[in-house]
Amino acid sequence: MTTTYAEPAPTRSPARRYLRQLGIDTQYVLLGFPIGLITLVVGITGFAVGISTAIIWIGLPVLVGTLMLARGFAMAERARIGPVIGVKSTHPIYRSKRGEGFLRRTLGPLSDGQTWLDLVHAIFRFIPSTIGFCFVVVWWALALGGLSYPLWDWSLPHPPDNYELHELLGFQDTMANRMLLNFAIGVFFAGTLSWVVRGVALMEAWFARGLLVSVYELRRQVTEAEQARDVAQLQKAAAVSAEAVALRKLERDIHDGPQQRLVRLAMDLGRAEQQFADDPERARAIVAEALTQTRETLDELRALSRGIAPPILVDRGLQAALTALAGRCTIPVDLDAPAMERLDPGVESTAYFVVAEALTNVAKHSHASEVQVSVQRIATGLIVTVADDGVGGASLAKGHGLSGLDDRVRAAGGVLAVDSPQDGGTRLTAALPL
Repeated sequence: MTTTYAEPAPTRSPARRYLRQLGIDTQYVLLGFPIGLITLVVGITGFAVGISTAIIWIGLPVLVGTLMLARGFAMAERARIGPVIGVKSTHPIYRSKRGEGFLRRTLGPLSDGQTWLDLVHAIFRFIPSTIGFCFVVVWWALALGGLSYPLWDWSLPHPPDNYELHELLGFQDTMANRMLLNFAIGVFFAGTLSWVVRGVALMEAWFARGLLVSVYELRRQVTEAEQARDVAQLQKAAAVSAEAVALRKLERDIHDGPQQRLVRLAMDLGRAEQQFADDPERARAIVAEALTQTRETLDELRALSRGIAPPILVDRGLQAALTALAGRCTIPVDLDAPAMERLDPGVESTAYFVVAEALTNVAKHSHASEVQVSVQRIATGLIVTVADDGVGGASLAKGHGLSGLDDRVRAAGGVLAVDSPQDGGTRLTAALPL
């Protein structure tokens, strides 16, 4: 086996990260201003013309075209804001009218809420774009101009009757004072350049994200929460059903096994009590038979207790429990269950009962000559497979023997699948999440 080591990604120095982010924010704001002018003109003009002429139907195509243009600008803006805020933006899923008539497909954008939000952004993005553009241009101009002022002061006219800034502040009119003041201004604006540019870029980006992404993400979160609630309700119902099936099976097993033996044991002891005086030998034989019945009853009760909570599973883990289970099966079992760390008790219990129930069904109904049991640990869960070469015909439908097992697996959040063609053997696979 060859092991490949990935080379670590090169780390950027703080200065490079600072300059890179400053460049991203600057180009975002500077490009946003002309784009905002274009979208403002297109959005207001198209909306006004479309609304005013909608009564004669000409305005509807104009309005749809304006909305589609706004959607295109919105898609480009979602791609632009990602590097600024450091989060990859989600592209909303617009409503589609596929399969419907041409007119309904054409007018579909009119009924899509996100498309209208795209138009609102196209019209009103000019406000933060203009504010940000003014700040960025002023800060860059004063920072670059102030820092480079000593290089080009000589080229500027300085008439004696014209008061400059350093004179208004009370300094003498000398070249040194003039250069020092302008250089200090450049240092101040250069020092605050990153904060100002970053602030106005985030203002514009979060304004765009609020209209173009946030509403869709909120709807998606609500949908995911509803789906999680539905899954939880299904798991709860499956758990209740599996518990009811297990209780009915336990009640039936106790009624058909230990309860009948205990009734017979009571009757035998009653007969023995009556015959102790007249026929002691016969009474001792009855007591000996009653002791045998008692041992068999205890064995059945132990078997039932293993079905409820097998001690070996709790004490030694899944591999040991499955090994013991395979050893008790009346059909040869090929077990592939490598040693693994202890898992969640619910997962181990479910995996054990999947194998136990499957082996019980194989022994009773399949007429198989061999069973293969496999337990594999993967990154996200546990895969349990039980395959036999019997007659097949197993089903997960209600009323069949595996329906209760399906409920138990779904209650644990897993999935149970059965492939059982007639005369083709049966393969039962359970996927249990960890």
